[in-house]
This record gives sequence, C-alpha cells and structure tokens, in this order.
Amino acid sequence: MVPDYAMIGEIMLYSMGFVDARSLAIKIVATYRLCSEQLSSQHHYDYGMRAVKSVLTAAGNLKLSYPNESESVLLLRAINDVNLPKFLAHDLPLFGGITSDLFPGVVLPKPDYNNLTDALCDNIAKMGLQPVPWFIMKIIQVY
Repeated sequence: MVPDYAMIGEIMLYSMGFVDARSLAIKIVATYRLCSEQLSSQHHYDYGMRAVKSVLTAAGNLKLSYPNESESVLLLRAINDVNLPKFLAHDLPLFGGITSDLFPGVVLPKPDYNNLTDALCDNIAKMGLQPVPWFIMKIIQVY
C-alpha cells in the first residue's frame, strides 16, 4: 500500500496554519513526481516521504517566521531551500523549469545574506582560503 502523500501533506499544512493547503500539497507531490521523471538518477536524490516531510517542516518554519507572506512564496522557498543543495549543476535548470511551471508568476524575494556573507568571507580568509562565489553559495544553501 502506497501512502497518499498529498493527503498527508495537506493535513500537515493545515495544522501549520496554511489556508490553501490542498493545492499546495498537490504541488509538492507534483514537484517530486516530475523531478523523479525528469532529473538525472542519483543515489542522493530522494523524492519519497522523507523529502515531502522535509519540505513541509521547512514551510511550517517559514510560516511561523513570515505569517503575512503569500503561502505560495513560502512553499516555493521551502522547496528550493530543501532541494537546491543536493542537486547537481546540470539538474538545476530542469528543477527551475519544474518549479516555474508549478508556481507560475510566483517571484521569490531575494534573501538578505549580507551579514552572513561578510562573516563567511572573513572566516574563509582567516583560514587562508579564497572566498570563491560558488563556495559561499554552497555554504549558504547548507545553512
């Protein structure tokens, strides 16, 4: 028996205060279904309940931090935050296409990481390393 990920997601989103939980849960499931069909096959890619639960938890945390933000923006941010760090470079454009198709017209505000970036550059320099942009971006993604 396969669990109904959309129903589980819908109930969890409702419990976290999302009003449009049904359509958002369907979008989460559709995102992972399309990812499993279109992205490359990698051992560290996970599109099951663990991944859905991670997105739901991240979305709930974002809802607590930004209660007046659009729910679509919060969910898209959660999906990106959870998935972008694990995808390979050649899968990123495909993932961007999937999310832009499922969330048409949703524009994510650019997060303010200036303080974090400054601290990273200082510490990277103290360690005798070069603060290359891709390295800083990957640290922020894992953060």
